[in-house]
Amino acid sequence: MSECIQLSFVLCRIGFYTCFRALCCKGPPPPRPEYDVVCIGLTGSGKTSLLSRLCSENTDNVVPTTGADNIKKYWSRYYQGSQGVIFVLDSASSEEDLEIARNELHSALQHPQLCTLPFLILANHQDKPAARSVQEIKKYFELEPLARGKRWILQPCSMDNMETVKDSFSQLISLLEEKDLEPGRI
Repeated sequence: MSECIQLSFVLCRIGFYTCFRALCCKGPPPPRPEYDVVCIGLTGSGKTSLLSRLCSENTDNVVPTTGADNIKKYWSRYYQGSQGVIFVLDSASSEEDLEIARNELHSALQHPQLCTLPFLILANHQDKPAARSVQEIKKYFELEPLARGKRWILQPCSMDNMETVKDSFSQLISLLEEKDLEPGRI
């Protein structure tokens, strides 16, 4: 009998907490799942700056990771255990760099450890005059045929509009949560 009373008390307490939170928006937020996401892109695409700014860190002291292209061959070591991918590209880069970024994105989308994961592709530097539109990038990168059947998002962004970046991350989280809800295959 005391077990039933104790169980009822816990359920009431949970119900009260949920109602209280909904009405007053006070108290700690409910726990959120954590995801391991890999962020890749060519040197100068803005990966470090975007992530620092997103975390409300001062970007004045961000040291460019120039030379990181030399370690592209080691990217795959970071793929294991990833649940999602963020690919940052400089939408205002030269044709040559855009071609390299296209090849790297294609390689990542086809990599065995990443091919089933949701992708967020950030077309960064949209504030620059030479920036290509999302439609131009989608066509140039051949995303429609390449990513058919995959879950992916292509979003324009810049350091001047962090709300767009936050919205993009929210969309990626939604894709990750959808994956969590999928029934396991036997």
